[in-house]
Amino acid sequence: QVQLVESGGGLVQAGGSLRLSCAASGSIFSINVMQWYRQPPGKQREWVALITRDGSTNYADSAKGRFTLSRDNAKNTVYLQMNSLKPEDTAVYYCNAPSVLGKAYWGQGTQVTVSS
Repeated sequence: QVQLVESGGGLVQAGGSLRLSCAASGSIFSINVMQWYRQPPGKQREWVALITRDGSTNYADSAKGRFTLSRDNAKNTVYLQMNSLKPEDTAVYYCNAPSVLGKAYWGQGTQVTVSS
């Protein structure tokens, strides 16, 4: 089992920044990739970004140039730095970790609200 705990969400004005954290615990040996998804109000959940164990990253077009994903393997934590936030970034942000053993783990989500 893997437990994921997100933190760092909140209310910010457009143009502002937030940093989300996702701390992993448990059977983290089975996790090579960690991802962020988000679910805007009334919409489906969408993929935002991923980071591999060696630090390679990939981003959705909506995040490129504004969001940066990093990880601290010693702390088993990944960070999503979000800059130049827009009202359309308002969503519940979820951390996701697909296990090599075939199961996907999710955090409880953290609310990000960007006011115009």
